[in-house]
Amino acid sequence: MTPDLQASIAAVVTAALAEDMGNGDVTAELIPPATAGSGLVITRQDGVFCGRPWVDEVTQRFAGDMTVDWRVADGDDIRAGQALFELRGQARAILTAERTALNFVQLLSGTATQTRRFVRLLEGTGCQLLDTRKTLPGLRLAQKYAVRCGGGRNHRLGLFDAYLIKENHIAAAGSITEAVRQAQRQNKGLTVEVEVESLAELQEALDAGADLIMLDNFASAALQEAVALAKGRAQLEASGGIDEAHIRAIAEAGVDCISVGALTKDVQSLDLSMRFAVKPR
Repeated sequence: MTPDLQASIAAVVTAALAEDMGNGDVTAELIPPATAGSGLVITRQDGVFCGRPWVDEVTQRFAGDMTVDWRVADGDDIRAGQALFELRGQARAILTAERTALNFVQLLSGTATQTRRFVRLLEGTGCQLLDTRKTLPGLRLAQKYAVRCGGGRNHRLGLFDAYLIKENHIAAAGSITEAVRQAQRQNKGLTVEVEVESLAELQEALDAGADLIMLDNFASAALQEAVALAKGRAQLEASGGIDEAHIRAIAEAGVDCISVGALTKDVQSLDLSMRFAVKPR
């Protein structure tokens, strides 16, 4: 786990608890402070588990009042009815922390589950699955972590760590060639990727020396032509409207990677539940 991710976890947990608790959990205050309990979290659906560092961070905010007993690890395949983790300690703390902890797990497990589904469709092709920047605001590093747990690979994290020269950049710069040259002069260590919409634009990007070329909404026949034209001079990424029904055929056309915005944009959260019980001290 990188320092950036650790800092992000601390920040988003702080924000999530603040928006849920405000100046206090009035319902939890109905429970006597000395009451102890446990909350066993189970999944109601099959999927891929993700979110343990976020739950650990939530638990640490209630240090001395609550602990967590783990039954799974991030990246594990899980089955409906399976116990994932158990919160133990002060009943007030468990019930206050419940929704925040489960919100992170259900979202990130949903992202990891969606990713694993796509990854399995690519098995044996040698093609890698990439995510995009189409993430929930404030949760980009979290969702990109979940993509890795699901077996996918991260594309650029943001606008700062790689070039992605798209249609509007090309128009503003004057041409693909000029945009690539400017990028190569400014930051020689960064990957230069160009989005193209035709074989003619692909040829220009190849001649300009792009490292990675995104084939935007290319039909199957055009993808095969693009692979033949590139001849390994640059890596090729297919993107645009890719779904589970067509992703394997796109991979078999010979592209190096496929980016899918739905991994982080169209996420269905995993259905979780917590079974609470009062425990004698």
